Amino acid sequence: MRRINICEERGSGIDKVVDVVEVFQLPAPAFKVTESHTQAILFAYKKLADMDKEDRIRACYQHACLRFVSNEQMTNSSLRKRFSISSENASIASRIITDTIKAGLIKPYDPSSESKKHTKYVPFWA
Repeated sequence: MRRINICEERGSGIDKVVDVVEVFQLPAPAFKVTESHTQAILFAYKKLADMDKEDRIRACYQHACLRFVSNEQMTNSSLRKRFSISSENASIASRIITDTIKAGLIKPYDPSSESKKHTKYVPFWA
């Protein structure tokens, strides 16, 4: 059925949901896994200033995951674009990245890199 485009591979919809959420600048969805199903919880639009720390960390992690499955890495610049943060306020994106690293959800792509400005990040499981 997948070969003739009647259905998709199991789990392929999550990538699409996260991608569309980023396009429309929505808070990252929350996912709950139970014995019998997975529940996706979508949220209405919030300005970055109205998001709590948990929302920002979840969005940063999902952004890193989406970039990884697209064969790219997350950067400060890509996260600024995700949240519509101006380059003058790059420290906001840096703070979100630091919080997400402390939460154990992302890690530097190249830990031996000395450059802070051009550091790339991937999900913890990559």
